[in-house]
Amino acid sequence: MKILMFAIPVFMLTILVEAAIAWRMGRRGVYDLPDAITSLHHGVLSQAIGGFAKLVDIALYVAVYQAFHLFEWSRDSVLAWVAALVLYDFSHYWYHRFSHEIPLLWGSHVVHHSSEYFNLSTALRQPATAALFTWIFHLPMAVLGVPPVMYLIVGLVDLLYQYWVHTELVGRLGVLDRILVTPSNHRVHHGQNDYCIDRNYGGIFVLWDRMFGTFVDERDGEKIAYGVRKPLRSLNPLWSNFQVYADLIQQTRAARGLAGKLAVWFGRMQTPEPMDPSVVRRYDPETPRAVAAYGAVQYTLTMVMLLHFLSGFEAFPVQVSVTYSVVILVSCVTIGGVMEGSRIAFAAETVRLGALALASMALPDWFGLPLPTAARAVATAGALAAGIWLLALPRERRSAPAAA
Repeated sequence: MKILMFAIPVFMLTILVEAAIAWRMGRRGVYDLPDAITSLHHGVLSQAIGGFAKLVDIALYVAVYQAFHLFEWSRDSVLAWVAALVLYDFSHYWYHRFSHEIPLLWGSHVVHHSSEYFNLSTALRQPATAALFTWIFHLPMAVLGVPPVMYLIVGLVDLLYQYWVHTELVGRLGVLDRILVTPSNHRVHHGQNDYCIDRNYGGIFVLWDRMFGTFVDERDGEKIAYGVRKPLRSLNPLWSNFQVYADLIQQTRAARGLAGKLAVWFGRMQTPEPMDPSVVRRYDPETPRAVAAYGAVQYTLTMVMLLHFLSGFEAFPVQVSVTYSVVILVSCVTIGGVMEGSRIAFAAETVRLGALALASMALPDWFGLPLPTAARAVATAGALAAGIWLLALPRERRSAPAAA
């Protein structure tokens, strides 16, 4: 987790650079501020909540490795590291592929596809529940003897590589498009177009797709419509993580017999009906600029909390980590609701800011971080100023989506 602390500032900087370049190029449709903030909120929750699931992933891997590993791998061998990375990417391909084919896994993975934009912020739109399932596909690596530390490092390399391919600003890259996952063939993976469905699953190497018949080239004459066929239509990152599961629960209640109910969760997903991508309309909650700016500022403050959370996660008692996670979760949900115009979210955000102001004044520290008098005064004043800003924001908005 601490390695991600150094990656997060790089993510933020490159997102700003990409947005600036897109603006200078006149490509206004590459970014939408409320959507980008929502993607970043998903990234926050994937760390603040998904970190607990990741601990389960690691514990299971270590247990299987210690009990069943067949070979001893040298951590001093470059070849061993390369082999471990290739094995990890191979197992990632199958996890990714099954996540598009099995409803239980799709319910988690759909989070990453829920944005109708394709940019670097989309790369951070990660599910909070993914680690509950990924370990199943990586256990063969433990049996083969890949040491846990090697597993963790190559997994991080695989994940970080996938960040840069989420962009519309990089075109085709020639021969690299035939070997590696590149922006061109990953754009296909995020498309709703008929030819894009269930294609290009690779993490680093697109060779797996070529080997198993799931590769397709990006079409020059057909604009890609990003997102999913059943759109999220919400800026609520919590609802995004559970929307599909709510649908599956309803389908399970309606299904007959045990076999039918199990098929709802574990049966193969049906191929969607043909669709004209030109009819796709992006979700637009008509967020005023002042409200979007408020969301951006509050996200930045939430990111500071996340960095502090990650820095102390391994040392925090469980109850402290859980409490901190809830604070971060509430922040992301209420900020998203404010950008949607939800009256309940405006009220909840007011309460959140008041609670932060009281906590700054009354608590001896902030989850182990000392609060000198000056820091306490700044935090309290900042929360109160944000509350005044919130009250001044435009309130005459259309009703928020029912799902929010």
